[in-house]
Amino acid sequence: MEKQTLNFNSVMKTLVLLFALVFSCPLLFSQTLFTYGNNKVDKEEFLRAFNKNKTAETNKEQALREYLDLYLKFKLKVQAAKDIRIDTMPQLVNDLQNFRSQVDEGYMNNDIALNELIDEAFKHSQKDLHVYHFFIPLNGVSAADSAKASTAMQELYKELASGKNDYNRLVADISSSYIPVKAGDIGYVAAFSVAYDYEKIIFGLKSGESSKPFYTKNGIHIFKLLDERTNTGKWRVAQIMFAMPPGGDPAENTKMVQHRADSVYDLLKNGADFATMAKQYSDDKITYMAGGEMQEFTCGRYEMAFESEVFTLKKDDDITKPFPTSFGFHIVKRLGVSPVAADKNEVSFRYELKQKVMQDARINSVKDAFTKFVLKQVSYKKNTLAKNEALFRYADSVVKNPATFETTSYPVNNKTIYSFGKSNLTGKDWLSFIRDYKTNPELYKGESNDALLQKFVTVKSMDYYRQHLETYNADFRYQLEEFKEGNLLFEIMERKVWSSAANDNAGLKKYYTEHKSKYQWGASADVLIFSCGNKKSAEATVALVNKGLDWKKIAEESSNTVQSDSGRYEISQLSLPADIVPAEGMLTAVTVNPTDATAGFIKIIRLHKAGEQRSYEEAKGLVTNDYQNLLEEKWIAALKKKYPVKVDEKLFQSLLK
Repeated sequence: MEKQTLNFNSVMKTLVLLFALVFSCPLLFSQTLFTYGNNKVDKEEFLRAFNKNKTAETNKEQALREYLDLYLKFKLKVQAAKDIRIDTMPQLVNDLQNFRSQVDEGYMNNDIALNELIDEAFKHSQKDLHVYHFFIPLNGVSAADSAKASTAMQELYKELASGKNDYNRLVADISSSYIPVKAGDIGYVAAFSVAYDYEKIIFGLKSGESSKPFYTKNGIHIFKLLDERTNTGKWRVAQIMFAMPPGGDPAENTKMVQHRADSVYDLLKNGADFATMAKQYSDDKITYMAGGEMQEFTCGRYEMAFESEVFTLKKDDDITKPFPTSFGFHIVKRLGVSPVAADKNEVSFRYELKQKVMQDARINSVKDAFTKFVLKQVSYKKNTLAKNEALFRYADSVVKNPATFETTSYPVNNKTIYSFGKSNLTGKDWLSFIRDYKTNPELYKGESNDALLQKFVTVKSMDYYRQHLETYNADFRYQLEEFKEGNLLFEIMERKVWSSAANDNAGLKKYYTEHKSKYQWGASADVLIFSCGNKKSAEATVALVNKGLDWKKIAEESSNTVQSDSGRYEISQLSLPADIVPAEGMLTAVTVNPTDATAGFIKIIRLHKAGEQRSYEEAKGLVTNDYQNLLEEKWIAALKKKYPVKVDEKLFQSLLK
């Protein structure tokens, strides 16, 4: 039973550590709820911990009293760890630094702005919008033509706003009067299917409404919303594509390719396998070897002619008739459709949206806003005596001779040029940044020294903010303190309780002897327990057990697909179905774990009545746990003498209101 003892202790350690991580908090400036020695814990800290670890309660006062007792004991134990400087152990210092490195990135953004973008993306994801697009390109045009283009689009907007919808006539009239206008139906648009600037405009329109002229560096745009529909979902399809051959007569090529597509379609109607036909006939070199299966997609991924046909498929395994697009002819089979989540708090969909937002250009607005926030928070100041001309002159010198940078004493090297709180940036920091940046072709894109100086300030400000994150972000400070105190609790409990009990054989045996009546068996059984990789493996193992094969040999010869163990367990521990009456020789039915599909069963060897005395070895796990509790109680009593505890009862009563 030693294995059971070790497992039990391991579980206890994990639970205690997790408990510590849940309710540990640093001090805030507030009303003091209780003191221990010269240390104070305020009301806000306690409530933060209580609410974070809160469970269903029927008696609020009882719940608060019990938690208060747990919390003050926790603080006493952590203080005991600090007394013997466990917090300075290299391993714990390294653990804290590693933890910091793992979580600090999550605080290097504007969560409010990011969540607003995610919420916006969710809202846009709920529908597809049918859009008509008008555009005048401005690349390479003269100033006069640029002015004409602006006038033309303003005129077009007025005409559209008045209700005119003969787009071909409108475009022809505007083009003849001012400058050529391009226009066309771009089909349905979905979230992330067009540039974010366009998406914001389009999803801000009402049905039938046109946008005001939108200016970009490439030209002027107007979007008109023709129609909208509920999002069509995520589609999985397979296709057989028949590409148009280059050259030749277009009409003849179309006739030839369509005939080829029709022939394959006839084969499919007569029972031919779609995947086989794709491998044999499809010209899509990306998908044909996978039976034509395409990547999952949503509306707006492909041209309108393709999506319009695909979205008519009503059931999985339905196939389209051959239809044309600009690429050729297609036959498409529907494999599956999953609707877009309608709940913005659905975890997996929200995570998916967050990943898309983080990888999309729209995140730049959040990053820019956060950078401005950081620059304000760190209160960077420039030394007015450090002139840009000198910084730029020596920057050029460094780039010309980067190898001599470390050995050259530039006049600006030791001058403070910027300050952040208690930190200063010198001319040498600037020159080092310039050398590393300008000599790296992957980074340097020809920016001016002015632009690089601003980049230098931004990079250094962000670095300073990250290094002092706990000063600026209370949640980050709380999380670090939780981790630190959780580790301290684990270490002090290991030294004062767990190891002390486990290594005190004489004390354990003495405790067992003095409390022997506590350690009696309930109704129990000697059993064999089998755990298998899946249901099929478990059923095969049942057959081997029924044949009388040795249980150890079954596991040894299973190539690690079967694990087996023997031991005595109380019937209540075996989780038998309520309607099962255990009997010697019985094999329980195979049960499958729905989480990982592993399966197992139990063979009952011998039954024992309740009331039999456990031997010391059989009871050792239980004895160790009880003995640990005894040592902990004595330790807590000693800590309370060292650090007398005083609770502000009046303040505590105010928590009950």
